[in-house]
Amino acid sequence: MQKPTQPVARDIVLIGGGHSHVGVLKRFGMQPEPGVRLTVICTDVHTPYSGMLPGYISGHYSYDDVHIDLARLAVFAGARLYRDEVVGIDRAGQKVLCRNRPPVVYDSLSINVGSTPSLGGVPGADALTTPVKPITRFNARWLALLARVQQHTQAVLHIAVVGAGAGGVELLLSMQYRLCHELQLLGRNPELLEFHLLSASAQILPTHNRRVRQKFAEVLAQRGVHVHLNARVTRVEPGQLICANGDRVAIDETMWVTQAGGAPWLRSTGLALTEAGFVRVNDQLQPTRAYLPPATLLPWTTFRWKRPVCSPCAWGHRWPTTCA
Repeated sequence: MQKPTQPVARDIVLIGGGHSHVGVLKRFGMQPEPGVRLTVICTDVHTPYSGMLPGYISGHYSYDDVHIDLARLAVFAGARLYRDEVVGIDRAGQKVLCRNRPPVVYDSLSINVGSTPSLGGVPGADALTTPVKPITRFNARWLALLARVQQHTQAVLHIAVVGAGAGGVELLLSMQYRLCHELQLLGRNPELLEFHLLSASAQILPTHNRRVRQKFAEVLAQRGVHVHLNARVTRVEPGQLICANGDRVAIDETMWVTQAGGAPWLRSTGLALTEAGFVRVNDQLQPTRAYLPPATLLPWTTFRWKRPVCSPCAWGHRWPTTCA
């Protein structure tokens, strides 16, 4: 553990244990700044690398392979680690507001909390489906589904993924590969499982180019996935998904991988946000409206360039920003 040799002259507080903060802790541990103290505030001490999640679901990686131990990393960096939920920021007083502990004072602030699942106000979705974010809760449900399939011997089990973007397609194919493989290892018929992919638009992967869409449409067809287009889910009931086009899809398990948004507490920060609740930033990755003390904020949206969503972003990651 790094031990300070000078009095603390500057407090840098990191909200969240995302990839950006992992990099900050690692570099600070390797080359600490004299007089600077780091504090990390996060709800979980094991942070997943979301780009490896499909490989974990497929069974290629273990839980430990895809998670970083923030507690050990914080010790290496000489940082304080507070396990708590952030509920707001007092920017005038330069304090981070937590649910269970006193406010944490900062000189500079960074937020790397990823995104929050958006169920779109769909009745029944919150109680009867499993959002992919946060990954910790998703993982618990995934392990329960894995155990359920391993015990399944009769009738067809219907598994649905709502959302046909990069994250949804990737999740469905990974789940199908792993669950069918598990049945084969047990000497059972993989046809006991039926998979459904629901897209609110007229195509899958709507933000990708035609060749990518065509290739994955072929893969889904080859693997027997039932693809429902123009099937925006408007209601979830026990055992079925009800779509705006009138379709009713029988399901036993539903994973929700539609567009996520920013953390709700960002709305009270006074920063300029997008319609989805992400922080607007300029080319220097600084918020476009930050009149008070310095901060670094995630998630973010920049408007000079429009970038396609990559796999980590599809699973909810956003890259770092800096505010002045």
